[in-house]
Amino acid sequence: MEPLTIGILAFAIMLVMMFAGVPIGFAMGLAGFGGIAAIRGFDPALNLLGQTAFETAVTHNLSIIPLFVLMGYFATNSGLSADLYRAFNVWFGHRRGGLALATIGACGSFAAICGSSIATAATMSQVAMPEMRRYKYDDRLATGSIAAGGTIGILIPPSVILALYGILTETNIGDLFLAGVVPGLLTVVGFMITISILTNINPALGPRGAKSTALQKLLAFRETWGMLVLFGLVIGGIYLGVFTPTEAAGIGAMGAFLLAVLRRRMTPKLFLSCLVDTVGTTAMLFTILIGAIFLNNLLILSDMARALSNWVDGLAMSDTWIMVVILLIYVVLGFALDALAMVLLTVPIFFPIVLGLGFDPIWFGIIVVMVVELALITPPVGMNMFVIKGMVPDVPLSTIYAGVLPFAVAQAILIGIIFAFPEIATWLPATAR
Repeated sequence: MEPLTIGILAFAIMLVMMFAGVPIGFAMGLAGFGGIAAIRGFDPALNLLGQTAFETAVTHNLSIIPLFVLMGYFATNSGLSADLYRAFNVWFGHRRGGLALATIGACGSFAAICGSSIATAATMSQVAMPEMRRYKYDDRLATGSIAAGGTIGILIPPSVILALYGILTETNIGDLFLAGVVPGLLTVVGFMITISILTNINPALGPRGAKSTALQKLLAFRETWGMLVLFGLVIGGIYLGVFTPTEAAGIGAMGAFLLAVLRRRMTPKLFLSCLVDTVGTTAMLFTILIGAIFLNNLLILSDMARALSNWVDGLAMSDTWIMVVILLIYVVLGFALDALAMVLLTVPIFFPIVLGLGFDPIWFGIIVVMVVELALITPPVGMNMFVIKGMVPDVPLSTIYAGVLPFAVAQAILIGIIFAFPEIATWLPATAR
C-alpha cells in the first residue's frame, strides 16, 4: 500500500476513534503509531514513539505550560474572579445589562491571569449567575454573556493554546502573547457593544442594578490591584525583553501564589489541591501534544502534507480565498471538535500551507484562536455552553444556545476585522522588536 494511502486511512481511523469517544491524545497517537508502523515497521515506530515522548517531556520551552496552568489555579482559588466581578459591577451595574457588562469585563481581566476558557466560564458562572438572577436577568443574556466572556480566556495572554501553537509551529511565544492583547481587548469591547444593543432593543433582558457613588467607583479596584500588577509584570516583562515567556510563566505562578497568600486565601490544603490539579491538567496537555507530534510525523512520512500543499497550489483561487476556505473548515470542525483538538489536529496540516501563501504566522495564530473561540460557543459541541449547563442545570440547553447566538455573530464580525486588518494583531509584537 502506498504511504499516502496509509496516511489517509490512518487519519480516517483517528477521526472515527475521536467521534467514538477515544481521548484525542490517544486517538492521534494510536493513528500515528499505526500509520508509521505500516510504512516503516513496528520497531521503528516504537522507537520513534519513545523518543517523541521523552523529548517532549524534557523540552525546556514546554515548562511554560505547567507554570501558566499553576498560575491559573492559584488565581482561580484565591477569589480574584469574585473581586473583579464586584469591581466591574460597581462601574457598570447601574446600566442596562450592567451585570452582563460586568461579567464580560471581569472575564477579560480574569483571562489575563488564567489562560483557560473553561476555567474562566466555570468560575464566572459561580460568581455572576446568582447576581444576575437576583436582578431578574433573562437567562438567555445571563448564560450567553458568561459563555462568551469565558472564550476570552484563551486569547488574552497568558494563553495555553497560544503557547501550544507556538511550540507546534516554532513561532515566538512572546510575540504570540503580545499579539493577543489588542484583539482580546477588541473582543471585550465587541461583546459589551453586543450587550448594549440587545438591552436597548429589549430592556427586560437586563434591568438596571444599583447605582454607585463616585467614591465607591474609585475604591472599587483596591482589591484588584494585585491582578493589574501581575499582568503588567508578566506581559510588560515580555514586551520589554526583560525575561523570556518561560521565565514570565515562573514569575506569574509565584506572583499568583503570593497574591493568594496576601489575601489570606491560601491554605496548605488549597496549595496541595492546586499542585495536584496542575499535574493532572499538564499530563493531559502533554499526552495530547505527544499524540499531535506523532501524528505530524505520519503526515510527513506519508507525504500527506506535501500532497495537500500541491492540491492547494492547483486551486484556481487567490491566496485570500484559500485562507477563507481554511477558516471555514475550522468553523465546520468547531461543530464537532473541542478547541484543543481543533488546534493540535489542524495546525500541522494548515501551517505549511499558510506559510507557503506568504501569510504572517503570528497573525494566523491569532486568527486560529479567535475561530476556536467561536467554536466554544457554537453548537452542537460548544464546550463553554456545556460548562454553563453543568453550573446551572435548571436552564435548558436551548436557552443557552439562544443566548450565545448574538455573541457568536459578534465574534464572527471580529474575526472578519482581524482578517481584513492583520496589523491589529501584528502591531504590538512589531514594536517590541
